[in-house]
Amino acid sequence: MTEPQRARCVLRFRCPDEPGILARVSPLLAGNGWDIREASIYGDPDSATFFVRTELASDRATVAELPRHIAPVVTALKLDWEVHDITQPMPVLVAVSKFNHCLVDLIHKVEIGALPIRIVGVVSNHDQERKRVEWHGIPYHHLPVDYGDRTSQERRFLEVIRESGAALTVLARYMQILSDDFATRLEGRCINIHHSFLPSFKGAKPYHQAKARGVKLIGATAHYVTADLDEGPIIEQDVRRVSHATTTDEMVTIGREVEAAVLARAVRWHAEHRVLGNGNQTVILA
Repeated sequence: MTEPQRARCVLRFRCPDEPGILARVSPLLAGNGWDIREASIYGDPDSATFFVRTELASDRATVAELPRHIAPVVTALKLDWEVHDITQPMPVLVAVSKFNHCLVDLIHKVEIGALPIRIVGVVSNHDQERKRVEWHGIPYHHLPVDYGDRTSQERRFLEVIRESGAALTVLARYMQILSDDFATRLEGRCINIHHSFLPSFKGAKPYHQAKARGVKLIGATAHYVTADLDEGPIIEQDVRRVSHATTTDEMVTIGREVEAAVLARAVRWHAEHRVLGNGNQTVILA
C-alpha cells in the first residue's frame, strides 16, 4: 500500500516590523504539526517591513489547513501572507522569438532537475523552434504578429496561458513589445530578460554599438514585466568583464551565456517562492 505523500509547502509573509514576530508564529506551526525545514528572514529598515519565507513539512497536517493554523496572528501582526504547495513543479509557459539560447538553457535545466518547473508550452512569433521544442515533448504555439492588429495575437497569447495552466510566463528573448493591458494582466507572473546595454544602446546590433564605445562590462537583467517597458522590479543581474581585445562575436557569446544564467536563477527563485515585492524592489529570500 502506497504511503500518503508528506505535506510540503512554503509559507511566506510580510508585515510591519516589530519584536517577537517569529516567536508568535513558530509555536502555532509547531503546535499544529508543522516542521520548519528552511527559514529566511529580512527586516527592511527603510520600509520598516519584516519579510519571512519558511519551508514547512508535515506528516499529519495538510496545506489546506495551514491558513487556519496561522489565523490567530494574521490580524494582530497584520500579515500579508501566502501559502504555496511545493509537492509539484510550477507550470511555466516560455515565449521566444529568434534567439533560442535562453529557451534551450531552460529546457536543459528542467530535464536535469535543476529547475523546479514544468514547461507546459512554448509561444513564439516565429516557427523555427517548433522541431526542437516538440522533440522534447513540449507543445509549440506559433503566434505570428500582425502589426496592424497586435490585439488579436495578444488575446490568443493570453488564451494559451490560461489553457496551459501556466502560473508563470517567461519571456526568453521574446522580442515583441507588450501592450500595457497585457503586461498589467500578468504583473507578478511574467519575467523578462534583457542585456545590460539598455537604455544606452537601443535598437539593432547593441553589441556592435557597445564594442564601438569600448564597453568593459557585459551583463543581463531579469525583472518582472510591468506596463513600464524594461522597468519592472529587478530579480537578478550579473556581469562579465571584457577588454579591448574581445571581439564583437565573443561579446555576443558572453552576453548570451550571462542572459541564460541570470534568467534561470530568476525563474528558479520565483518558482521556489523566494521573491517578495517591496515597492518597486524585490527581496530575495534565498
